[in-house]
Amino acid sequence: MSAHHHHDDSTHPDWSEMATLLERQAEIESPLYAEVADWLGTLVPAAGIRRILDVGSGPGVLTSLLAEAFPAAETVAVDSSAPLLERARARAEARGLRGRVTTLLAELPDAIGELGKADLIWAGNSLHHIGDQRAALAAFAERLRPGGLMVLIEGGLPGRHLPSNQGIGRPGLEARLDALSAEWFGRMRAELPDAKEEIDDWRELLSSAGLTPAGTRTFLADAPAPVPPVVREQIVAHYERQRTAYGEGLADDDRTALDRLLDPSEPLSLHRRDDLFRLAARTVHTAVRTR
Repeated sequence: MSAHHHHDDSTHPDWSEMATLLERQAEIESPLYAEVADWLGTLVPAAGIRRILDVGSGPGVLTSLLAEAFPAAETVAVDSSAPLLERARARAEARGLRGRVTTLLAELPDAIGELGKADLIWAGNSLHHIGDQRAALAAFAERLRPGGLMVLIEGGLPGRHLPSNQGIGRPGLEARLDALSAEWFGRMRAELPDAKEEIDDWRELLSSAGLTPAGTRTFLADAPAPVPPVVREQIVAHYERQRTAYGEGLADDDRTALDRLLDPSEPLSLHRRDDLFRLAARTVHTAVRTR
């Protein structure tokens, strides 16, 4: 199980293949997650955070960020992909965090009981890759020490990159891509082992795990136009994946519009236009183990 924000045409993505894309997105959103970490430090005493589990860590961009935000903690990147954990180790070493960041290869939810105790468990867009989310949260709650904090990043708002009228095809292309993404998400959830239909009421789910909700906040990732080259590259990669994953599900004119947006020779393409931006919202749900 790995964290991600980009959907694949298969409901079982190849996380290793997506490593660069995952890294780039997490790096771009690092200011947002640094704000999240600052907020978490107001909910629990930072000095009391001695062990952090980053569940579904992917290539470990946020593992290192959490280690820097909580300097008294050992931070563990937990993922089912060995190549992604290798990247997490290399990143931590490059940032001078060797010895404070460790990795754990684990297939969740089966291995939750083997994760050891923690003061903070961070599950960033990863819980929805577990079929029975209610049972998984209860198991994670057992891993928390008294006073420990469970952090879920789930929900928010889909990213926006183009004006509604982008000058190519019908207005509202991104909303129609969102609809296809939601269908993909439903199929992905339904195909998971032990999949349980569950309302996304995260406060109720956290409470049912025996935890006390400690607050929910939404944080904004905002890169206004004109975007820097690294953000433009990430946006192009995002649309390339969408074209591969959903292209056949689009109306003919939307597919044509997407092809033009991805064509470097097109004056209004993603490669050239000055009105490209990146706006997304990530919602963070927290709860404390009080006993």
